[in-house]
Amino acid sequence: MDYSLVAPDDDKDVPTTGDLQKALEKGTDEQKCDTMKRILRLMMNGDPLPSLLMHVIRFVMPSKSKALKKLLLVYWEICPRLGADGKLKPEMRLMCHALRNDLQHPNEYIRGNTLRLLCKLQEDELLEPCVPPVRACLEHRHSYVRKNAILAIYSIFKNFEHLIPDAPELIHNYIQAEADPNCKRNAFVMLMNTSQPLAVEYLSTQFSEVNRFDEILQQAVIELIRKDCRSPNADKAKYIQCVFSLLQSSAPAVKYEAANTLMYLTSHTTAVKAAASCYIELIVKVSDNNVKLIVLDRLTELREKHERVLDDLVMDILRVLTSPDIDVRKKCLGIAMEMTSSRNVAEVVAFLKKELLKTQDQEYEKNNEYRQLLVHAIHSCAIKFSEVAASVVHVLMEFLGDSGGASAVDVIAFVREVMEKFPNLRSGIVEQLLESFKDMKTGRVFRGALWIMGEYTLDAGSIEASFKKIRESLGELPIMASEQRLLEEQMNPEQAAEAEVKEAARLSAPVAARRILADGTYASESAFSAVGQSKLEAVKASNKPPLRGLLLGGDYFVGSSLASALTKMVLRHTNLLRASPKTNALRSEAMLIMTSIIRVGKSEFSVTPIDEDSHERINNCLRVLSGAYGNVLDRVFLEETRGAFSQLLQSVDKKHPKNESLLNSKKKVAIGGAADDVIVFRQLKGKRGGGGELLGDAYDLDLTRATGQGDKVEDLASKLNRVVQLTGFSDPVYAEAYVTVHQYDILMDILIVNQTNETLQNLTVEFNTMGDLKLVERPSPQTIAPHGFHSLKANIKVSSTETGIIFGNIVYDGPSAVDVNCVILNDLHIDIMDYIKPATCTETQFRAMWTEFEWENKVNVNTNIGDLHEYLKHIMKSTNMNCLTPDHALSGDCGFLAANLYARSIFGEDALANICLESQVQGSSAISGHIRIRSKTQGIALSLGDKITLSQKVANSGLGGLVAA
Repeated sequence: MDYSLVAPDDDKDVPTTGDLQKALEKGTDEQKCDTMKRILRLMMNGDPLPSLLMHVIRFVMPSKSKALKKLLLVYWEICPRLGADGKLKPEMRLMCHALRNDLQHPNEYIRGNTLRLLCKLQEDELLEPCVPPVRACLEHRHSYVRKNAILAIYSIFKNFEHLIPDAPELIHNYIQAEADPNCKRNAFVMLMNTSQPLAVEYLSTQFSEVNRFDEILQQAVIELIRKDCRSPNADKAKYIQCVFSLLQSSAPAVKYEAANTLMYLTSHTTAVKAAASCYIELIVKVSDNNVKLIVLDRLTELREKHERVLDDLVMDILRVLTSPDIDVRKKCLGIAMEMTSSRNVAEVVAFLKKELLKTQDQEYEKNNEYRQLLVHAIHSCAIKFSEVAASVVHVLMEFLGDSGGASAVDVIAFVREVMEKFPNLRSGIVEQLLESFKDMKTGRVFRGALWIMGEYTLDAGSIEASFKKIRESLGELPIMASEQRLLEEQMNPEQAAEAEVKEAARLSAPVAARRILADGTYASESAFSAVGQSKLEAVKASNKPPLRGLLLGGDYFVGSSLASALTKMVLRHTNLLRASPKTNALRSEAMLIMTSIIRVGKSEFSVTPIDEDSHERINNCLRVLSGAYGNVLDRVFLEETRGAFSQLLQSVDKKHPKNESLLNSKKKVAIGGAADDVIVFRQLKGKRGGGGELLGDAYDLDLTRATGQGDKVEDLASKLNRVVQLTGFSDPVYAEAYVTVHQYDILMDILIVNQTNETLQNLTVEFNTMGDLKLVERPSPQTIAPHGFHSLKANIKVSSTETGIIFGNIVYDGPSAVDVNCVILNDLHIDIMDYIKPATCTETQFRAMWTEFEWENKVNVNTNIGDLHEYLKHIMKSTNMNCLTPDHALSGDCGFLAANLYARSIFGEDALANICLESQVQGSSAISGHIRIRSKTQGIALSLGDKITLSQKVANSGLGGLVAA
């Protein structure tokens, strides 16, 4: 019976015991109901009200009001039934008599509620007189009474077996004739937990009827099969046949549990495929996205345990992509990619191409993200299985003009990788890339396309065709001269003459007051500048070719990439045709384009002026083409840049096979074991296995791991490190807590010691939380003897990765009823590192998240660690983050280091970090720089920043101690 704790609205309205007694004596049934509610509220808040017991028995128990009887049952449940000597109060005999009468009441709901109350009573003296009417209730006409009678018998037999010694046989005989599904389920659960052989005996007579059982009874049958399947006398063949039939049940919960149980019974290929098919059908048909994600996780576990068995079901798994939820689609594609093999890759890629084409027609909230997932999936298939690369690369290149940008960036990255790994496809890809060049829209796509053109246009014809496409995308050259002419065309001669007259008048007039601009500088305004400014804005807003628009918009990274690509193509054309007129023409045109970019970057036509890095890089390209460096840098442009990209691909390829081989080796060790391990024969095993571990039910082991009880045992030193002192040694009450963090829960085991010579009554530990923490249950009041101690537990739920604070106090009664003493507890700070785990992602995903996340925390480096790489390792260890920057990019000793770090919380939150470091030859700090942290939520960014700051201080103090020593 559930009830809510409701506090009174105002302390002034709390009635006295005398007022309550009078209300029970003289009130009507309606008034007595209100009075009983007030009594129950007071009792639930900690006041036992023992003096009201006889008044309740005299004036409430005889009433025939059903509402009053329901309140009376709640009162019987929470009222103190034992005296000071620990024995049953004499008044409880009257309560027992009332319960016997209610068990024989003609109203079935009063009987049922009374039976439910008996399930919660723990005094055999009260229960013994009620046993005969409880047994009689098994024959009642109403199913509500019968199902509660079964639960009452179950509770009495479990706690006091001597009161009903024949309960299992009684229920076994009863279930044979029962027709109500709820009653049968309760009876079957009781048999399963009190006499499992009787439950198995009943099930063996009902195997043919299991398919027609109700859903709740089918779940109980599955639970019995899971428990009994490990016994030596179990009929596993019958059990497997029964579970196979339950896979066809109409209830999703039954199908899910049946598939799980089937995997515990057998590992046969047919059973594995049947369970996987059941999971897939559940995912497709169930509408709840959370259920879909849970079943997908179970399907992932099944695939990992039975490799290559489920590959034939990959097309069935791809049916899950009909779900509109992006998380479900992402997980589905991840599973499908792991199951893709050379036998089914053609079907998978054909299906993904159809889905990719559908994204052009469908419009929904995360269409671009879904398209990006499909592009990434096709990318991985094409790289893993070279036979499909030729068929997908041309389809993907149609999305280079995607306005969303993310999927187009993935496509250009895929094309770049294919160009390096599959030389036979280069000519066709270059042709299609040139056709798609005019449709590109974003700077990142242009940069990738220009790099490909610069590296893989290997003949004179493709080089000249590339120059033509670049010229079309740039428009008229030189850029600044054409923009200036367009501006002059916008201004007609009359406006120009008028502007000149006004400008001359302004120069001859006295100097006007200066105007202060937004940046704090002074400026004066003329009619000519006002008219020219408006016309200039009109020129900027006019339609321009895409590459020209990016340059005028201030994207000079594209300009430097264009200069590098032009330089590579001119140098390669020179090597092919030597000093031909065509080569000289291309060289002149390339130099004209570069000078145009520099000039327009310093003019008023550009949104932002050109940056120094881009300006220097374009100047270097101009010097190379002009012959200022001779042939020294030809090898850098024509060979070493592509070699660096090839090295990058090799480092990426090394990571994945390494992880896969490591995973496979772990699986082999888990399956095969070491050579000197004890061999356990299942047929000869006892209660304990050879390794000393309990060979319990696998399902129970899952529950054990889920509750944290299956974690490895910590040694004494690590346990002592988790003990937190909550009060001082001089406080009247000493308290300390042992804090255990497990997944989403924080369990505090609190020890309370009474350091006074008096008994502390109603001692309550009150906790409150700050952050995304929630106290699940308030600890109950306790009475502690002088110099006694008591242990209690508090469970706190965690809902996000954020540094939380637990604070509170201890309250207990003083010598008089009015006095209340309070001891303030020390604050507990929850460490964010318990929830953050190292993770990995691609460079594209990292950049996308870096752009998307809005919360940033910048931490300045302040440490005495002298080595850049040692400091990076120290930060990675302190924050549980993984370094995404390849090892070859971090190698060397140039005095600078930049790296990207990534981690993911158990709640699915992403944490990004970028470290920029520089070695200082002089100064107090050996290393300078900063660490930028970004996340979607503010809490994780601030918490990680605090963690880094504290870890730097620890490093400083530690190193300082070493120096002093």
